[in-house]
Amino acid sequence: RVGLALHTFIHTKYPRARLYVVGFAYYARQLKPESIPTLSPYEFEYGTNLQHALIIARQLLGRGGGGNKEIVVITDGEPTAHIDNGQVEFAYPPTLRTVQSTLREVGRCTPEGIVINTFMLERSRYLSELVDLMSRINRGRAFYVEPEHLGEYVLVDYVNKRRRKVA
Repeated sequence: RVGLALHTFIHTKYPRARLYVVGFAYYARQLKPESIPTLSPYEFEYGTNLQHALIIARQLLGRGGGGNKEIVVITDGEPTAHIDNGQVEFAYPPTLRTVQSTLREVGRCTPEGIVINTFMLERSRYLSELVDLMSRINRGRAFYVEPEHLGEYVLVDYVNKRRRKVA
C-alpha cells in the first residue's frame, strides 16, 4: 500500500521525479509500480537480502541524471542473505559476512550521493544497532514505525524533503 501511495503521489505531484520499486527476500528484483496492487507476499522466498536490493537500487539510480537520489528501505527483518560470487548465500541467524556485505553496499551508495533512509517495522536491539550503523555510514536516517503508520511517515518525510530542496 505504501509503495502504491508513494508512486501515485510522486506521479501526480512531481511528474519529473522517478520512483523505482525493488522487492527483496532471498534475492531482490525491480518491480513495476503498476504491479504493486497484485503482489503477494507468497511470491517471495524466505530471507532478507538487503545487500542485493541496495545493489539494484544503486544501479537504477546511477542510470538517471542529477537530482535527489534516495533509497527508502522498508523492512521488517535483519539481513539474512547476500550475493557472493553470483550466488545467494542464506543464513539465519545472519552471518558476519552477510552483515559486512550489506554494510559494504551501504558504503558504495554514500560517495555516489545516494541517501538511504530506513523504515524499520521491527524493534530489536540487534536490528536497531545495524540500522543505526547504516545511518552513520550513509548519513541517512532511521525510523522505527508501526506497520499501520508506515505510510504517514514515508509520505510526510518525502514531502518535507521536497519542500526544503525546492524552497
